[in-house]
Amino acid sequence: MKIAPGKEVAVHYTLFAVDDEKELIEETRHDDPMRFIYGQDSMLPKFEQALLGLSAGDTFTISISCDEAYGPEQENLFIEYPKSMFIEDGELDEEIFQEGEIIPLESPEGDIIEGVVCEVKLNSIVLDFNHPLAGEDLLFEGTVVSVA
Repeated sequence: MKIAPGKEVAVHYTLFAVDDEKELIEETRHDDPMRFIYGQDSMLPKFEQALLGLSAGDTFTISISCDEAYGPEQENLFIEYPKSMFIEDGELDEEIFQEGEIIPLESPEGDIIEGVVCEVKLNSIVLDFNHPLAGEDLLFEGTVVSVA
């Protein structure tokens, strides 16, 4: 059976960020392939396009430029907040003020959005709300496990 719209697809893949070298970002475990329904816009469009027509056992290598993946980093998504915003029960949790920590915040619409601490200042922190892979060219290498 070939990959087509509406088919349940399972793939194993290794994902790299590519600039001068390949940097491993993530990979599926042998016992836990990534599963998705083809054509439901849950995957990057170029990723899905490259899989169209493949069958179980087929291998793939898919290069996706930054612009076709998650786009470039956007400066307006680096936002500075006063540390006082993070006082809970009268105390400031200093542990969250470490570079790389993920801080969930509530949007005006009530959605939870995650920001990554990218700079800690004396009285404020700067959070990055870009997608973690923004600004990266991507390379997927993998195998189609099943198509149903």
